[in-house]
Amino acid sequence: MASMEEDFPRGGTEKKTTDSKKVKAHEVDNLFETRETVVTKKRKTVQQDGKQKTKQRKEERGDLKLNTETNVEILHLRNLKIGTLMLGCVKEVSDFEAVVGFPSGLVGYLPIFNICDSYTSILKDNVDSEDSLKEVVPLPQLLTPGMLIRCVVSSLDSFKEGQTSLKVSINPKGVNKVLSSGSLKPGMTLSGCVESVEDHGFLVDIGISGTKAFLPKQSTSSKKDLNVGQYMTVLIEEVKNDGRVVRLSQDPQALGKACAETQQGWTLDTLLPGLLIQARIKKVTPHGLILTYLSSFTGMVDFLHLDEDKASTYNTGDEVLARVLYVEPSTRHVGLSLRWHLLPPGGAVLDEVSSERVGEVVQCCKMSALHHHSGALMKMPDGTTVFVHKNLTKEAKEEFNPNSLLSQPELTLRIIDYSPMERMHMGTLRRSTVNTELYRYQDVKVGQIVEGTVMDLQKQGAYVRITNHIKGLIPRNHLADVVLKNPEKIFTSGLRVKCRVLSVDAQQKKLCLTRKKALVESTLPLFLSYADAKVGRVSHGFIVCVKDFGCIVRFYEDVKGLVPKAELSTEYVGNPEELFFVGQVVKAKVLDCDEEKKMLRLSFRAVTEGDVKEEKTAKFDFVVGKTVEVKVCRKVLDGLEVSILPEEVPAFIPTVHLSDHVTNCLSLWMVLEEGDTISNLMCLSKTKKRGITLTKKPLLKACLEDDSGPKNFSELQVGMQMVGWVKNIMPYGVFIDFPYELFGLAPKAAMSDQFVTDTSVVFDIGQTVVAKVTNLDEEKNRFLVSLRVSELISSEEESQARLIQGLKEKKAIFEMMTCRGESDVLQQLSAVSLGNKLKVTVGDSREDGSVTLTSDQLSEATVLVSKYHTEGVNVSPGCKLTAVVLHVDISKSEVHVSLLPKLTGTLRKKLEKDSKLTATVQYTDKEFAVVSLADTGHLTIIPTRTHINDILNSKKLLVGSCLNVTVKENSCEELGGLPLVECQKQNATGGTQKPEQSKFKSTGLGEVMTVTIKKVKPMDVVVTLPSGTAGSIHVSQIEESPVVGSFPTSTLKVGSKVEARVIGAQTVHGHKFLPISHPSFKVCLPELTLLPSKLNEADKKTVDKLNYKPGDEVTCFASKFDKESQCLEVHVKPNVMGTVELLAMITKASQAKHPQTLFKLGQTASAKVVGLGNTKPFRLSLSLTGTYKMEQGVITMAKVWKIVPHMGLFLQLPFGNSGLASLTDLSDEFTDNPLEPYKLGQLVRCYVIGEENENFNISLRPSRLYKDHNQNLTDPDIQSISDIKEGQIIRGYLMSVTDLGIFVRLSRTISGRVLFQNASKYFVNDQKTFSEHIPANALLTAKVLSVNSKNEHVNLSLLPKDTGKPDLLPESLELPLHLKKEPIEEYVAKATKRKRVNSESQQEDDAKNGQTIKKKKEGPVKSTEKKKTKKRKPKTEDNDSGVEVFFREEEVTPLTDQVNLEAKEPERLQMAFGFSWGSTLCSLTPFAAVDDTRDSSEDEQEVTSKPMKKSRKELKQEQQNVEQQLSKLEAELMDTSVRPDSTVAFERLLLSSPDSSLLWLQYMAFHLQATQIEQARAVGERALKTISFREEREKLNVWVAMLNLENMYGTQESLQKVFERAIQFCEPLPVYQQLADIYAKSDKIKEAENLYKSMVKRFKQEKAVYLSYGNFLLRQRQSDAANALLQRALQSLSNKEHVDLIAKFARLEFQYGNAEKAKSMFEKVLSTYPKRTDLWSVFIDLMVKHGSQKEVRELFDRVIHLSVSVKKIKFFFKRYLEYEKKNGTPETIQAVKQKALEYVESKGAEAAS
Repeated sequence: MASMEEDFPRGGTEKKTTDSKKVKAHEVDNLFETRETVVTKKRKTVQQDGKQKTKQRKEERGDLKLNTETNVEILHLRNLKIGTLMLGCVKEVSDFEAVVGFPSGLVGYLPIFNICDSYTSILKDNVDSEDSLKEVVPLPQLLTPGMLIRCVVSSLDSFKEGQTSLKVSINPKGVNKVLSSGSLKPGMTLSGCVESVEDHGFLVDIGISGTKAFLPKQSTSSKKDLNVGQYMTVLIEEVKNDGRVVRLSQDPQALGKACAETQQGWTLDTLLPGLLIQARIKKVTPHGLILTYLSSFTGMVDFLHLDEDKASTYNTGDEVLARVLYVEPSTRHVGLSLRWHLLPPGGAVLDEVSSERVGEVVQCCKMSALHHHSGALMKMPDGTTVFVHKNLTKEAKEEFNPNSLLSQPELTLRIIDYSPMERMHMGTLRRSTVNTELYRYQDVKVGQIVEGTVMDLQKQGAYVRITNHIKGLIPRNHLADVVLKNPEKIFTSGLRVKCRVLSVDAQQKKLCLTRKKALVESTLPLFLSYADAKVGRVSHGFIVCVKDFGCIVRFYEDVKGLVPKAELSTEYVGNPEELFFVGQVVKAKVLDCDEEKKMLRLSFRAVTEGDVKEEKTAKFDFVVGKTVEVKVCRKVLDGLEVSILPEEVPAFIPTVHLSDHVTNCLSLWMVLEEGDTISNLMCLSKTKKRGITLTKKPLLKACLEDDSGPKNFSELQVGMQMVGWVKNIMPYGVFIDFPYELFGLAPKAAMSDQFVTDTSVVFDIGQTVVAKVTNLDEEKNRFLVSLRVSELISSEEESQARLIQGLKEKKAIFEMMTCRGESDVLQQLSAVSLGNKLKVTVGDSREDGSVTLTSDQLSEATVLVSKYHTEGVNVSPGCKLTAVVLHVDISKSEVHVSLLPKLTGTLRKKLEKDSKLTATVQYTDKEFAVVSLADTGHLTIIPTRTHINDILNSKKLLVGSCLNVTVKENSCEELGGLPLVECQKQNATGGTQKPEQSKFKSTGLGEVMTVTIKKVKPMDVVVTLPSGTAGSIHVSQIEESPVVGSFPTSTLKVGSKVEARVIGAQTVHGHKFLPISHPSFKVCLPELTLLPSKLNEADKKTVDKLNYKPGDEVTCFASKFDKESQCLEVHVKPNVMGTVELLAMITKASQAKHPQTLFKLGQTASAKVVGLGNTKPFRLSLSLTGTYKMEQGVITMAKVWKIVPHMGLFLQLPFGNSGLASLTDLSDEFTDNPLEPYKLGQLVRCYVIGEENENFNISLRPSRLYKDHNQNLTDPDIQSISDIKEGQIIRGYLMSVTDLGIFVRLSRTISGRVLFQNASKYFVNDQKTFSEHIPANALLTAKVLSVNSKNEHVNLSLLPKDTGKPDLLPESLELPLHLKKEPIEEYVAKATKRKRVNSESQQEDDAKNGQTIKKKKEGPVKSTEKKKTKKRKPKTEDNDSGVEVFFREEEVTPLTDQVNLEAKEPERLQMAFGFSWGSTLCSLTPFAAVDDTRDSSEDEQEVTSKPMKKSRKELKQEQQNVEQQLSKLEAELMDTSVRPDSTVAFERLLLSSPDSSLLWLQYMAFHLQATQIEQARAVGERALKTISFREEREKLNVWVAMLNLENMYGTQESLQKVFERAIQFCEPLPVYQQLADIYAKSDKIKEAENLYKSMVKRFKQEKAVYLSYGNFLLRQRQSDAANALLQRALQSLSNKEHVDLIAKFARLEFQYGNAEKAKSMFEKVLSTYPKRTDLWSVFIDLMVKHGSQKEVRELFDRVIHLSVSVKKIKFFFKRYLEYEKKNGTPETIQAVKQKALEYVESKGAEAAS
């Protein structure tokens, strides 16, 4: 070959002779011809400038036929051979191999040992020696996804399944083996790997022996150090010493431009993949292009590597740039690519190597091109192109049929891979692959049950093929529940196995399976993550490690947990390895789980049977009353263990719940077997211990289907009748179990109408009974029931239905036994029935007198006849007689017959329906009896109990006894053609009624009778009814219109007889039982009336309606005065109570001293309705003063509950209202200390001025309270600005002293301003002087200077010359007087350079501009922040006037600017106990201390005492004044009601009351008035430290105040910190609610909503949280969010709270949301609880307010037809009539009355029947 290359070089030199060319062409032709027989599809020849995949040889001699026959195909796996060179793209890199993508979608694997020799030697050294000095660089650092690499095929291994594994190598010795040192030329591009790292560069292995290649560091692309084994594509820059030394470069730009050229000496043998070449199109074919390049070489470009944008524009002769894709040296087949991403400027690294769409099934795909030898191109609906290989267009064993593909307009394919070389998805049309659910490892879910085929058994376990694309491993310890010693005996190739997935690693394509039966068949929840391992849950796991400290259990994925040694077993475990082994399947319960730390603590011993059942039943949607079908799994002693279909949830059927008939229960249990299916069962209960319990009792099922029974204790009502079963029998009674886990006790006396001596013989455990609720103990949630038949409502139809049901069950039992048992005795017994006649032969007699008989028809059974049925018959042994069958006992294989002639010889007569006959009992069983009907010859069956609660009385139904019956049906199909008869009640009842009961029953509603007065009491009269029972007459039912102040009951005398009418009944405490055993036992007494209006009513059962509205006048009767609540309780009617608060029952303060003496018990009073209550009994809020609401002009009593010095009195008004009496509204004559006469809790008479901001303005002026006090008032009430005249002398209270002047409160709404120059004759340079010397609330006398009616501004003067009063400031201060106008102007002219500043000068300018301040209604004026001024030393100078003048640096600030600085402040802190934060801080001036006032007066006296001598009288008067001031000061200090006005005063009070939150909060408010925020915070912190930890409420008040403080003045961070501290020291829920209210009131909607969301998560069991959150959402018009919140609340809260919650949400919807939605909510609740009359009443109220008249009438029509008590229907009828009277017409009113009459008549008819 070498000699051939020398003689005939390919792509050789530039200078070629003609001869040599001929010789070369000849050799090439010969070479082509010799290879033609071997490779017939493609041939090669040497040319220049080619860029296509197809390789053809061009003969210079003109032989072109061979070239035209060449076909263009894609690269197939079958065409690859070892040594084939290919260009590939790295797709994935793992630690030991890389996945490489090749042209045409081929995929190969690059092992770690096929990198290069130097890297392989390092690997070997590290494997052989652990102390190797050379560090192995991981494969992911050498190769990166997207890198283009030149590869050579190293192996093609075939598997058993027919698949081929392609492995490649990038070792330069294999890729570049065709090159030699002499063939290396500058400009060539080669692939290589770093062989070693040197100081200035790298030695690169390029695979050519004898050549050293060096890459300088500055020539590397990254300028960084490279690792040994690093793959790279390099450019030869320089060749030295005939190729022995080569210098390389990795310059990206040079590599991108490097093209293979002819002068570089490339031949077909040396051609390498990845080379960039210039080519010319030789031929265009339907499947691709044929190119020529490097003079005469030929290559092919298949259709996958055409440039999509230019595919239709290629023409013969066009020059193109191409990249070599692959070279097959043996066939010299060369493939090229024209794809733009493989050409410059790219071609080094591809950015797309994978696709997320792999595995996706795409429908509606269309075929765009079909290449018969390659495959098909498909277009997906989104326009993406997918290539489907030829082999994947058909099934594996089908023939390729292109016509069938072309005939289909649309196809469905699955994307199976992505080829980065073509940037195209690869797909398949195989139906088996498209339809498979598991194609990718990502499709397999952990915990999933899968089936597969065993492929091979290795040391580590069994490999299983799940699908053609997914394989898994069953580890050796997971092959079975136990460790297998010889698994090869079981696991053979091809074995089908069922497994569960333990873990999935989709990236590594690893699937771990288990075949442990306990794990595969487990019904417990799976722990797929730590989030699934909730505390208390139970799951199956397997032990992975056993240590001394416990066992480590693994579940699924990497979820592991530790079972400590103490939790391994209930008994002590010394060595865990003795009890547990690795791989053992166990049930573990979660004790603790930390998801973040992935720590799990488990327990074996805590797992109980109840836990397992609860987990198994968790997936079943359990609802009481749900009908299910089950399969019997196992029979146990007390019932059947079943599985609910189709969920296969375990459940239990107690034996006693198989039937209502006790005798049938055991028979059904015996005949049922495992695997039997039972239908029509009903869910009864679900407990942790028993799991789900089912029932088949027909009566119980009917009750649950009706869904009318109570579902919790709150729905129970006295008189309610329910179906239950006997739970337990005790000596004192029986316990009855009802649905929804309700338990009642039937005392011994209430078990039967007969006297019961032994409770154990009356009822059986599990027996179905009907019970009536007689007593409720709401405190202990207990109730009593009665089982007496006389107290129950029943019908004969129930008895007949029960009989038929019992016989059906017996028939079913017989059929099941007959079907399962093929014995002769069963066949014989099935052939006879009741009434059949047999030929028998008399046998032996027994001791009890019975005789055995034999019959040919019943040869295998025992035939018996009792002694009674042999009377008058010869029963000698051997006699042949005729017998009639009475009973067939299958369980004992016995047949009971009768030989009586009247039964055997009588012909059957025809029966007439409803005929009355005498029946004779012929045979009795526990549940049924056989009777003969007179002489008709008919036998039939009757129940032994006419009622299910009847006691079995053997004496009543003895054989031979007679009873009267009525024929109902001549032949009943359910009885097998026997007659159906009904027993008469008098014979069926096993007891007599007590006389008292019958007498009481005779007393009906509306009955008029004569009663005897037995006892007279102030509030009622006890009478004796004609029946002897007691009754009661309420005080309101004696006189029609009693005189106010009279006592109606005093008119009746004991022993007198009066005519009365029964109007109802009242429940009173009875004494039938001991108070210890029955503390809440109650009985009912008839309630009567003596009112003539009711005695004469035509309708005997007219029901009084309770229809009151505010303002109605009612007559009431005093009951008692409650000192604790300060309320008087009164009675209005027997069922209507009333409450009168203290303020609504007195008109003078003196009456409050002894309010209990105002009204005597039973005394008549006239009252007005204030409000209605919703409690039972019906309660009204009343008023005895004639006032029923607060409005302007009302005079009422009030209570002082707070004294605020700067505002006035806060008063508590009647009916829950509050008001404020301003300082100017306390008296008609102002005093120095207006609040001094008032104390906390004091009662005062007041006048309501009006309402403002939900509070009332109150006046205590006598001029408003009394009409004769309106003359000669010292300080008249100023109601408007028009009452003030200019020049008027007026008095008022000091409000505040600010920069703008002194403000004086003239009335509640009007204030005046005094400029500083009009306040004092002295010159004041600091306003603090006024604050220090004028006490708070000081009474000031002023003169009105001007009145601005438009702006309501009043300017005042306090100068002595205007008011005639002394100056505000004492002379002792030695202040300078004001300068007169002329001297001041002269002085200013002399000192023009000086600057004056004075607050008075500013005010003079303001006064000229007419600037005044108006008092705001909500509080005093707001002051601006005082600006700081720099003070200069005072400087004096004499002038003519002799007055000292002080000048300061002047700083002029216009008043208008100051007014504009008043910013609107946010709303102040809100507190629960009523402390007001409403006024602005700057308006509240500090109070002048009393000590300061006293000191200033003393100083003044000292100054004045020096120049003049006082007389004795003056000295004495002075001493008296001092003593009076001292006593006044002491009184103030001792009075706790006076609010402190200094820090010292607060500290003094806190010493005596350190736990008073009110005092602490007042202290905080004191600082806030002075804008001392930090001081207020400090006081709050002191309060939290000082208040005792026992005073939780007091501490909570302080925390709330701190939250308010931070909300108004702090930041969100400071508020959050206070909140976090508060929930640590207080109950969290109140703190959360308070902060939520604060946010809502301050319009911080987002913060409030976030807080409510966290509250719902944290307090999901608190109903109040959901209600407050729902109220908030609906106020924000977020109805959908409120609905979602309601659904979440229903899931979190218990069932007993659902009804109340839904009702309250519905009310909120009515108020703030959608009325239609609210109505639907009410309708849904009422459909479930139709007897909740309280909900009906609320619904009616809301509909009256929000609905139409038609809707309200429809609602009333529905509610009056409810099946509730008469008393409740009476209430609704009254409401209905009142509504029509108010809104209807006379016709509608009459219609309501007619409906009421019809209802009463229907009830009367029911009572009579």
